[in-house]
Amino acid sequence: MKRSVARSPYLWAIIAVCAVVTVAWVGRENYQPVITGAAAPDFTYSALDGTPVTLSDYEGKVVLVNVWATWCGPCIEEMPSMQRLYSEIDSEDFEILAVSVDGPMGEPAPDGRIGGDIGAFVDEFDLTFPILHNPQGDIQRMYQATGVPESYLVGPDGIIVKKVAGPTAWDADVNKELIGRLLGR
Repeated sequence: MKRSVARSPYLWAIIAVCAVVTVAWVGRENYQPVITGAAAPDFTYSALDGTPVTLSDYEGKVVLVNVWATWCGPCIEEMPSMQRLYSEIDSEDFEILAVSVDGPMGEPAPDGRIGGDIGAFVDEFDLTFPILHNPQGDIQRMYQATGVPESYLVGPDGIIVKKVAGPTAWDADVNKELIGRLLGR
């Protein structure tokens, strides 16, 4: 007796595998890892004054992209070192773009956490580098961040030179020397 083609589990398995391979091939750009040596994904988020800021506007500069939130204890620990680094480097070819993933103040973000007062946070720590707001948390998906804080040091060519998950002392000599080399000093 002949088996029906519709009942053949092997045929359906082959069709399913072909579909998965086709979907992966078509969307392969979406699956590129965000790691050291990879191009930094471009983004545009609003500064606290509402001005849109785009990473690609800083092409040719060294940029420290930091993903953080007001409710994050390690972010609170890390921010003063970022401000000291920013003050010490003091170069038009270096920028810090700190992207907050807080929800709108007093409202929940997609992760359910209530958004803090970003302006008060900036004032408390006397931050002078650009603070951007991404309440949807898109940057975490785009950069494949595992949490906050997470930072990406991007070279003048747009390539990620260093990726740090968790807080770090950005004003430590090793980081200042790396940024100095990237700046051609």
